[in-house]
Amino acid sequence: MTGDDRSARCTDDVCITCGDVAVPVRVVQLLPNDLAVVEVEGHEEEISVALVSATVGATLLVHAGEAIARLEPETP
Repeated sequence: MTGDDRSARCTDDVCITCGDVAVPVRVVQLLPNDLAVVEVEGHEEEISVALVSATVGATLLVHAGEAIARLEPETP
């Protein structure tokens, strides 16, 4: 993603999903071409889900705009 592309989607100086850490996000919408809209810290961002099995409502671990793992709920 280029700086121009990122600034079109980011609302802050740095996107939470573009930082140096992976963060958990919730999938709110699946899009064509292995993309998804996710909710993170009260706002929505578009990310790639090409590497994971994503469903609406799933919690994913995202780094640099790419979902890298699906976080499953803990079982008792």
